[in-house]
Amino acid sequence: MEPDEGFRAAEEAGERLAVFCRLEHVVPWAMQGPHWDAGVLSERPVPDRELERCAECGAALDDTRVLLVHHRGEHRIGDAFCGTDHLLAWARAGGRWHS
Repeated sequence: MEPDEGFRAAEEAGERLAVFCRLEHVVPWAMQGPHWDAGVLSERPVPDRELERCAECGAALDDTRVLLVHHRGEHRIGDAFCGTDHLLAWARAGGRWHS
């Protein structure tokens, strides 16, 4: 995966990482039981108050959050989740673009 494309999911507290070329690839990954690789994010999104709350349910998050970072050219767009189950629900609904 090129550094300026795709999605990176990270469970930062456990130093676990997964890489996807498209958002819809998150769905089977999460449904089959997420398989993580050891690693950390090499590039983080700009700190934002939205990353302190789950993008799916709105709950306050701590350091055990799952962070999803969309690499789009030079931009790093982040969303945070309570866990992979909320990441799955959010991705199934279309991510940031669901209605």
